[in-house]
Amino acid sequence: GMMLTKHVAMLKGYNQELKREPKPQLDEWDYDAIQHTLDTAIKSKADTKIKRWKHGEFIYNRGTVEGVNLQKREIELQDPFYLLSLKIDEIVDVTIMD
Repeated sequence: GMMLTKHVAMLKGYNQELKREPKPQLDEWDYDAIQHTLDTAIKSKADTKIKRWKHGEFIYNRGTVEGVNLQKREIELQDPFYLLSLKIDEIVDVTIMD
């Protein structure tokens, strides 16, 4: 049948909510592990996968960790195309791929 624009918008919003992932609850051990892996990734210039949580979804970036800017609370990740600045507070997992 025919739907009102308002109803279509409500249904789209509802579907978006269903797709959202809850933010992982990290503890001190998790943050220590992330920090340790980031340190190793910077020193070794290894290919690294960063898993971030932002606006209800997981985002994956892969590249070489170039450095950390604690003032901005960001890491710099060089992927094949760009130097990305990723917010430290969004990072939920770090994996060295080599």
